[in-house]
Amino acid sequence: MGYVAVKGGTEAIEASLERLKYDRFKGEEVVEIKTILATMNPLIDQIMSEASLYSPFLAALAIKQAGGNMEEAVFLLRAHRSTLPRHYYSEVVDTEDMFVERRVSASFKDIPGGQLLGSTNDYTHRLLDFNLVNENKEANRDWKRKYREQMNASNSSQDLQFFPKVVDYLRAEGLFETYSLDNTPPKDITKESIQFPTERSERMQALTRGQTGAVTSLGYASLRGYGQVHPTIGEVRVGLVPIHIKHPYEEESEPDDLFYIGDVKLTEVESFVPVSVKKDNQKEELEFEIGYGISFGQNETKAIAMSILDQCLENPHGEFPTHDEEFVLLHVDSVESTGFISHLKLPHYVTFQSKLDSARQVKNGGKTNDD
Repeated sequence: MGYVAVKGGTEAIEASLERLKYDRFKGEEVVEIKTILATMNPLIDQIMSEASLYSPFLAALAIKQAGGNMEEAVFLLRAHRSTLPRHYYSEVVDTEDMFVERRVSASFKDIPGGQLLGSTNDYTHRLLDFNLVNENKEANRDWKRKYREQMNASNSSQDLQFFPKVVDYLRAEGLFETYSLDNTPPKDITKESIQFPTERSERMQALTRGQTGAVTSLGYASLRGYGQVHPTIGEVRVGLVPIHIKHPYEEESEPDDLFYIGDVKLTEVESFVPVSVKKDNQKEELEFEIGYGISFGQNETKAIAMSILDQCLENPHGEFPTHDEEFVLLHVDSVESTGFISHLKLPHYVTFQSKLDSARQVKNGGKTNDD
């Protein structure tokens, strides 16, 4: 949506853009892209998820261009994504092949392979660290060197491990339903507008692209009482997943013929949601459903909230808005919601003057100013 409302508007816009550039330069400091990449991983991960484009470098560039404004950075990255050609599709990813950096379960203390706390703020004291004011690269390098020596010494006798899924052990006990593999091609909402009612592939894509705060807020709303979905986290895992593609000129490829093109860092969550199911004998039994969440990078809160909303939308009913797919999916999108709200700052002179004229006529008993 674009406006040039009055004569001279173009010049005013150009002057505004110059002022924006001045505000970025006036501090006389330059933030290097490599500095953003090295120090702002959570912000980069969040922007890549909402923009649905996995490129840490481009996310860092968007952060720099937007001056740290997340909404604008996501907008920039999505706009760039829309210009990129799509030469091929990757093969289906199996997260059991993940090189796990962090893996925890809130459902069991002892899980096969063990808990792996990894890198997280969960166990830190939320106190400002004033030592960061005077930190320097030399001290950081010395600490990093000692840390790596310690890690190499402790891991020298350990083999590389791939961790099994917690839910698989519960399925083996018959506590969770086992479903046949669904190879239906997913719908891509970046190529076709989302249509209601949606398929699950559309819902999952909309949620993982959703604004982190919005997804978290609606997940919290459901947890707090609007639906009263209270899951237990079966497993949160963060790590690198290999991506493979087929040969572009071969329709069928054997697994050994696939091409490895790199890794992406993902956060995956499986939540266990208790539900009461009425059986044929009219007795209610406790069963569990699984809510699923996945996101680029280390984005755990969003992935957990996504798993809550996934279970909500799999059980639609009109009593709670968090179970209404249109309400949830249309309002979590950061670019759509930010863009529509921000457009209110643009000129609405004609429509507002029309409303003023109508209000004046009512006040004047139906008479216009011309009367």
